[in-house]
Amino acid sequence: QVQLVESGGGLVQAGGSLRLSCAASGSISTISVMGWHRQAPGKQRESVAGITRSGTTTYADSMKGRFTISRDNTKNTVYLEMKNLKPEDTAVYYCRVLSSRGTGYWGQGTQVTVSS
Repeated sequence: QVQLVESGGGLVQAGGSLRLSCAASGSISTISVMGWHRQAPGKQRESVAGITRSGTTTYADSMKGRFTISRDNTKNTVYLEMKNLKPEDTAVYYCRVLSSRGTGYWGQGTQVTVSS
């Protein structure tokens, strides 16, 4: 089992920045991919970004250039640096990790609200 604790959400004005963190504990040696998803009100959950243990990253097209995902394997933590935030970025952001066997784990979510 893997437990995930997210932090760093909050209220920010459009154009502002936030940094989300997600710390993993438990069976951390099995973690392969770490990433972020988000779910806006009335919308389906969508992928934001992901990063492998070796540091290979992927991003949703709408986040490229504004969001940066990084990972500290020594701290078992994944980060999401978000810049130039827009009101449409308002959502609950969820951390998700995949084990080497493909088992997925979700964090509890952290709210990001961007005011116009």
